[in-house]
This record gives sequence, structure tokens and C-alpha cells, in this order.
Amino acid sequence: MNISNSFSISSSALTAQRLRMDVISSNIANAETTRAQVINGQAVPYRRKMVVLEPNQSSFADMLNARMNGSTTASGVKIAEIREDSSPVKPVYNPEHPDADADGYVYMPNVDIAKEMVDMISASRSYEANVTALNASKAMVSKALEIGK
Repeated sequence: MNISNSFSISSSALTAQRLRMDVISSNIANAETTRAQVINGQAVPYRRKMVVLEPNQSSFADMLNARMNGSTTASGVKIAEIREDSSPVKPVYNPEHPDADADGYVYMPNVDIAKEMVDMISASRSYEANVTALNASKAMVSKALEIGK
């Protein structure tokens, strides 16, 4: 096993969790944005975005075959896509709002602050766990190098 594999795996996870936290921050910042874009003269509210992660290798069989053939490429995770949540936007009655429709309803983003905060805690804990794993790998490499002294 290549020593740098653990560093590559942890760094890919750190990058992925950092992007996830950035997207969650964007969702929280736009929780009240009723005019994210205008399409055909109609204001369209912000839609919640989600990060989709997937393993670097497509399947367990691919990973097993790579290891059996002597390949030492690191696995880790990658960002597959950032997709918009398809849940409906929330209509709120406010006829004085500039983005209200003819019936007086304003369509608010489909962002739930409580859900975003739970996702942010999850992402930050995953980030912290990967930092701990990276530091443990670094300590093991350091101790292994001390043996040679």
C-alpha cells in the first residue's frame, strides 16, 4: 500500500465536505430570496441546492480488481453534481410584496433553516473526522520514519 493513499483519501473528503458546507451556507443566505432569477417577466425564487457525492471508483468489483492487479491508486470521494431540490416552493400571502402574484401570494424558497443547520453540523463533523484521520496518518508516517533513526 502506498503511504500517500491515506492522504489522498482524506484530502478528497476534506474538499468534498468543504464544498458541502459552502453550498449549505449559500442555501441559508438565500432562504428569503424571492427573486433568484426572472424568467419571462416572472420572479422565480431561489431553490435549495444539494451536493451529491460518490466514490472515485465505480464499484466494489472495480476496486477489488484494481488491488488484485497491483494498482495502488487511492479511492476517496468525488463530487458527482450539485443539484437543485425539487420540493415545491412555499406560497406566502403578502399582497404588498413586490414579487406577489395577482392573488397576493409570494413564493418563498424551499429552504428549511433547521434542515440546513443539521446538514451543516453533519458536514462540519465529517470534516473534523477527516482532519483527525489525516493527522493520525501523519503521526504514523512520522513514527515510522523515527524507527529508521
